[in-house]
Amino acid sequence: MPAPPPHSQFGLLRERRFLPFFLTQFLGAFNDNVYKNSLVLVITFHAASLSTWSAATLVNVCAGLFILPFFLFSATAGQIADKFEKARLIRFVKLFEIAIMVVATVGFATNSLALLLSALFLMGLHSTLFGPVKYAILPQHLREDELVGGNGLVETGTFIAILLGTILAGLLAGNSTNLISTTVVALAVAGWLVSRAIPEAPPADPELRINWNPLTETWRNLAFTRGHRTVFLSILGVSWFWAYGALLLTQFPTLAKDVLGGGEHVVTLLLAVFSIGVAAGSLACERLSGHKVELGLVPFGSIGLTVFAVDLYFASPAMAPGADLSAWAYVTTHGAWRVLADLFLLGLFGGFYIVPLYALIQSRSEPHHRSRIIAGNNILNACFMVGAAIAAILFIEAGLSIPQLILVAGLTNAAVALYIYKLVPEFLLRFLAWLLIHSVYRLRKQGLENVPEEGAAIVVCNHVSFADAVILMGACRRPMRFVMDHRIFRTPVLSFVFRESRAIPIASAKEDPAMLERAFDEVAAALSAGEVIAIFPEGAITRTGELQPFRPGITRILERNPVPVVPMALSGLWGSAFSRRYQGIARLWPHRLFASLRLSVGLPLMAAEATPERLHSEVARLRGDWR
Repeated sequence: MPAPPPHSQFGLLRERRFLPFFLTQFLGAFNDNVYKNSLVLVITFHAASLSTWSAATLVNVCAGLFILPFFLFSATAGQIADKFEKARLIRFVKLFEIAIMVVATVGFATNSLALLLSALFLMGLHSTLFGPVKYAILPQHLREDELVGGNGLVETGTFIAILLGTILAGLLAGNSTNLISTTVVALAVAGWLVSRAIPEAPPADPELRINWNPLTETWRNLAFTRGHRTVFLSILGVSWFWAYGALLLTQFPTLAKDVLGGGEHVVTLLLAVFSIGVAAGSLACERLSGHKVELGLVPFGSIGLTVFAVDLYFASPAMAPGADLSAWAYVTTHGAWRVLADLFLLGLFGGFYIVPLYALIQSRSEPHHRSRIIAGNNILNACFMVGAAIAAILFIEAGLSIPQLILVAGLTNAAVALYIYKLVPEFLLRFLAWLLIHSVYRLRKQGLENVPEEGAAIVVCNHVSFADAVILMGACRRPMRFVMDHRIFRTPVLSFVFRESRAIPIASAKEDPAMLERAFDEVAAALSAGEVIAIFPEGAITRTGELQPFRPGITRILERNPVPVVPMALSGLWGSAFSRRYQGIARLWPHRLFASLRLSVGLPLMAAEATPERLHSEVARLRGDWR
């Protein structure tokens, strides 16, 4: 049955299966930041009335107390989220939030630092409990082609909540603590009321026996994350992003005060610009990815995270401490717009980076322990953020300025990205394919839902150009292994793509009979393992633009592995620089750049029907008159 047509992610905000959850998580993140930042500001300016400790020490204690529950209870939270119905669990967590805010209210009323810090620790526990449910519930309520859009909205809501919570905390902290108490309790109650409309989400593993030992269960959760290599490395990528983002956000006050010469409102301006950038990048992911989990956006995002961090270093002016500029006064200074543009673009590319990774973790995790995998992700996130804070302290103590620290972070991001892409070439390959079909060409796709979501299959397509395999790779959600002429396999530059995608080089029996037999054996092994094999049955790139006769190799493959065969047709590449229409120096001219391409996919044929003649007829029909 064909998949429903994709629609805008904003349509989810009109649906009960998403809107109540979105509002619940938004209000929770908003309340987190209102309370946490209000408490930090109260401590900063009234530490003497609360404790004999210094304000700086208490602020660091607050940061540690909020993140400590992620280490202690994430493993247990993951088990609870897998065992119990998630909508009911969310409502329980929201009731817990109301109780926490009551504790905070008593703390403010009695001027009790112990109660205020206890409430902060419990809010960290609240976030720890909510985290696994937050990301595990999305795949249960959204279709796969909605996951990227849904995650984009969640990340947008989170960063806007951080921004608004920080701004509101600054306004509340200058008034009576009674106003802070009233606000945080009201937000908690609103979150609980909205959560009552979240639809039921059945438990993933209701028979699960909870292990209450946090040490052994933490290790077990981390073992779950390592069960799928791509998922595990995606989790490391997510954790690195939060470490990188936390390091940048932590430097904003000092950057504003000691480098840009701004006051408190400039700090808010920097946070606003960065948050708006993340929101814009997160929302743009759905359109850029074509409603599917597009791993090609991840390298694209990582490039921007490095480039604009490096540019921020060069854009930062000589130190101008003490100027105490207002936001408007700072905006009118020389070079301010370059700094703000760098921060916006850092956020934008951060959105490109993080949203596909979260969607991939959700879509490829085993459903029975998806929440525990996300809990393992939360543990690693906390570890990475603590590590980033320690590294920042060490670099600053060693004499680095804030711009230099940002430069080091940007260059480290490049090294981390290259390491991950070396371990998982799929990210880089998808990026190259995505870049080709979104910058050099404009690809229209029709019938991609006919490619089976799982199980072995063979894809057959006409062969128009050297770029055919890369375009199919970027257009199709499932990874495919291409069988291709050994000469094309060795094409400079493209050979890297083909090698890393585990393409299978083949030669004729006359050229290299041993290579031919190895190719058929490798194809059989891949199909037996449930993979998708892509074949260009013409055997070579067309020299006329017309469809050539199909060779009988497909018949031999199907005799050994009778699997479904999906016909495809590429149109629009004939006459491009990648085709064989031009020879000699004429091939160097970039013909048909930004041309429209079309990929048409037919219904799968059973092995018995998939003769070379029938497949040739189907591909010709799909291609039509457009070459």
